[in-house]
Amino acid sequence: MVQSSTKLRTISGVTMRDLVLKLFFILFLLFTLSVSSEKKSFKPKQPCKDLVLYYHDTLFNGTDVANATSAAATDPTKLGNFKFGMLVVFDDPMTKDNHLLSRPVARAQGFYFYDKKSTYTAWFAFTLIFNSTKHKGTLNIMGADLMTEETRDFSVVGGTGDFFMARGIATIHTDTFQGDYYFRLKMDIKLYECY
Repeated sequence: MVQSSTKLRTISGVTMRDLVLKLFFILFLLFTLSVSSEKKSFKPKQPCKDLVLYYHDTLFNGTDVANATSAAATDPTKLGNFKFGMLVVFDDPMTKDNHLLSRPVARAQGFYFYDKKSTYTAWFAFTLIFNSTKHKGTLNIMGADLMTEETRDFSVVGGTGDFFMARGIATIHTDTFQGDYYFRLKMDIKLYECY
């Protein structure tokens, strides 16, 4: 009986030593794979591009056709006192400083709508269109504007030209607010993916 088990080992060509070596090799591979796939701690990258721009929005009030850069496409609903449901379409100048009459370096074209009944908040989606000697192309930006917060972050979700496939964050801060018809936002745009 002992001979037959020895013949079985030699017939299949596998010895106990070979099995142990193969088992250790497999365990070694599993260990190295698990160590190499361990999550690394988050270390924020430095932005590859950083822009600070000012967004100027002048809402059409019924009489200022020459100066208006945005218009309500819908009236607010009667659901609360916070313009809930009002949609505004805009083509606003973007400047390097906070002066409305400074030369625009880009145009912000898109829309925002008020989306909460109990406080002022809005949701923005727009494209920054650059056509200057310094930058050419677009940046696509969207996000929630929680107006009661000091700063808010919008997502940079893409771009073209100098900003091809860009990704990043646009941190906004309300620089000034003059009633219902003019506001200015300071935008600190940090791009973390640039191609």
